[in-house]
Amino acid sequence: MKKFLSLIFIIISLVGFSQEKPAKQDLKVGLVLSGGGAKGIAHIAVLKVLEEAGVRVDYIGGTSMGAIVGALYASGYTANQLDSIVRVIDFERILTDQTPRKSKPFYEKEIGEKYSLSLPVKNKKVGIPRAMSEGQNVLNLLTKLTQHVNNISDFNKLPIPFVCIATNLETGKQEVLNSGFLPEAVKASGSFPTLLAPVEIDGKILTDGGIVNNFPVDEVKNMGADVIIGVDIQSGLDKKENLGSAVAILNQIVGFQMYTTLESKYKKVDILIKPDVNNYNVVSFDKGKEIMEAGDVASREHINELKAIANQQTHKKNPKIETKQLIYDINNISIEGNVNYTRAYILGKLNFKKQDRTDYNKLIEGINNLYATGNFENIQYKIIDNKNAEGGSTLNLKVKENKVSNYIQFGAHFDDLYKTGIVINSTAKHLLNKNDIFSADLVLGDNIRYNLNYFIDNGFYTSFGIKSRYNSFNSNMNFNQTDGIIDESNINEINLVYEDFTNQIYFQTVFNRRFAIGIGGEYKHVKAFTETLSSLTTSNSVSASRKKRGYFDNSDYLNLIAYLKIDTYDKKYFQKNGVFLDVDFRWYLTSSEYKSDFLPEYLDFESFSQLKGKFGIAHTFFNKLTTHFTSEAGITIGDNDNRAIDYNIGGYGENLINTFIPFYGYDLAELNANSFLKSSLAFRYEFLPKNYLSITANYARVERDLFNGGNIFENTKSGYMVGYGIDTFLGPIEINHTWSPDHSENFWYFNVGYWF
Repeated sequence: MKKFLSLIFIIISLVGFSQEKPAKQDLKVGLVLSGGGAKGIAHIAVLKVLEEAGVRVDYIGGTSMGAIVGALYASGYTANQLDSIVRVIDFERILTDQTPRKSKPFYEKEIGEKYSLSLPVKNKKVGIPRAMSEGQNVLNLLTKLTQHVNNISDFNKLPIPFVCIATNLETGKQEVLNSGFLPEAVKASGSFPTLLAPVEIDGKILTDGGIVNNFPVDEVKNMGADVIIGVDIQSGLDKKENLGSAVAILNQIVGFQMYTTLESKYKKVDILIKPDVNNYNVVSFDKGKEIMEAGDVASREHINELKAIANQQTHKKNPKIETKQLIYDINNISIEGNVNYTRAYILGKLNFKKQDRTDYNKLIEGINNLYATGNFENIQYKIIDNKNAEGGSTLNLKVKENKVSNYIQFGAHFDDLYKTGIVINSTAKHLLNKNDIFSADLVLGDNIRYNLNYFIDNGFYTSFGIKSRYNSFNSNMNFNQTDGIIDESNINEINLVYEDFTNQIYFQTVFNRRFAIGIGGEYKHVKAFTETLSSLTTSNSVSASRKKRGYFDNSDYLNLIAYLKIDTYDKKYFQKNGVFLDVDFRWYLTSSEYKSDFLPEYLDFESFSQLKGKFGIAHTFFNKLTTHFTSEAGITIGDNDNRAIDYNIGGYGENLINTFIPFYGYDLAELNANSFLKSSLAFRYEFLPKNYLSITANYARVERDLFNGGNIFENTKSGYMVGYGIDTFLGPIEINHTWSPDHSENFWYFNVGYWF
């Protein structure tokens, strides 16, 4: 009966429109879409029913998720196109600003992926991040989807006139957004507190419009609508038993004001569609299908009323949106907003220059590269076709630099070699020059260490860096007699103390936009000694014997270094896809005190060099089973009689330095020679999210004559490992068991946290 009376009321109203205004033959429909996060997916189902009923929407107003759906519909998408779009969006990646790891700078991949907690420092005060995400991925998505209307700054000139609401964070009042850069305005309207950071537009700090006006009926009516169709996905205030999460509490606070004015707004709506989405919350994006069904059911309850409205309208078709991939010839690039980062830096991260050809996917990849530096809050971009004789397109970039340039970061780790360690990091950007970054690590624990890095990143041009490192560890290890070492007591295990102090100055450039190549100079001091063999030192080392230390090396070296790197692994640990290459060349030019207490006589230092390389490739099948192949090799060019800087193969770990190379099934540095070749194949299965079972087989030759006259498989060592690992916010937690059929020993290894 209620539905019948409502239908009669609509018909009488429509008749009244035609009688009172005989000149008007076309009914203008305004659509109001409320906010509600993931529940806003229901709006798309409602739009599909409106189209089915034949209703032409003339004005759209929305808030938050309603603004996002409304803006896309207003820009010309059909409801079916929106349905297809929303089904393929990875909302977790979009909302958390996840960028592909391959987008990160080489510098960040090398030194930055080891901290569990990062806190901004502003005005000499340590704070907390203002939101989970700055929303760059949201902006990327909206910019891509509205590229066909990016030249329209007056929202009344969109295929369907549009307006959205945001909240002024300073005044607490609403801001009506009907002009500007459409993706930015919509992002501001949907910046849910703590989930997405506020947006600055024209000097105003704007956040989620739902705080002040989640159902903008008056704003749509003022645009000229004769009939208002409202879609409200709000669920009202929650009971105390449902306020068990931060999202629920924030949503409750946001709702205090909006629900006080809601009933009065309902009275201004001609048709109110209210899907039953009470069982979902603002982040229930995984329930999209059920939410769509709720929207469909609620709108079909009004299908006759909607058809009655459609009968009072003339109809025109909106222009069809081309969804094919477009190719752009960029003949001009304009950049606005950069202060502390040069044009060359920005173009270097974008990975393309003027006169490049690009498509939208490549552009997004470049934007991700730039955003992954962490130096920009957001990056707006437009591609505009040039209407002149030159042709081609102009890329307009508007960047907003991050106001925070200093950070304090923390991490914790335990493994069987370095034992317990806590890293405290201080990072400062554009400290001395534009484009620069300074990072200082202090590791406190069983083995005190430090790392200092200063890098000036000049993008396409040559970059400059300085490194300083002190690393130390001590370990009980198997000790096999080798040429030149006196071992009269047949000791097969020693306690090795190893210290490394290294300083580098280097220049780096990016070749072919994928490979980082560098060259530089290095000062290195290596100290490696044991007290286990002190009584066996040679007669020419009395001072060392008196100190009860036997030195394998206690020398200073001056070296030339060069390297080539590529890293497209999708993750630092538990890689699923990608390629890795690291080629390192070190030329030992001179040594101040080239000596070892275990050599029969001091030797004059002769210059030699070492060439070492590592290649890896990972690929995942069925999203669960990963195969990971790695191969590593090193050779010595010239003569080196110092065991401490020969290749020392064996052990487990991700942070072995210099010429220490892990090899499963053997103890740390158990195999030693001036050349080696090692390959491994791992199978890793993700049986639960972020839980992995793995098995690895590795094989190596560690010899002075690596090729052995063509018998390259003779005396090949083998080892195997099985393990279980968990990927956590602290870093990897792993337990592994290794063994080798070459001997009877086996080893257990346990580690927690990011390696540093």
